[in-house]
Amino acid sequence: MFEIMVQSHFSAAHQLRTLHGKCEHLHGHNWRVDVVLESKKLNSEGIVMDFQILKEKLNKILKELDHKYLNELSYFIKKEPSSENIAKYIFEKLKKDLKQYPVRLKKISAWESETSCATYYGR
Repeated sequence: MFEIMVQSHFSAAHQLRTLHGKCEHLHGHNWRVDVVLESKKLNSEGIVMDFQILKEKLNKILKELDHKYLNELSYFIKKEPSSENIAKYIFEKLKKDLKQYPVRLKKISAWESETSCATYYGR
């Protein structure tokens, strides 16, 4: 089994409406996003997937989040814009974009600080 990872970033503001404490107030983060793909075999070029293509697909999704107030995005109107739900949002979008490739999107980690992240493992 082979595994590859790429990393990117975005900045955004949010409020965690149901979490009582300082995070229910408007605040922002510089999120780091890690994407992990896996494959049982390498393609004809000897790789799992071109890193550049994967980064382009990821950055297209992150552009939708970058410098936004996440609570106002349709996906987060009824869901908390937590790191957990941000990781799931990115996973769902990226999984659709990767359908034509013989890879499995294993997980997305959304880091809201250098020491705190949430990871979503989809199916």
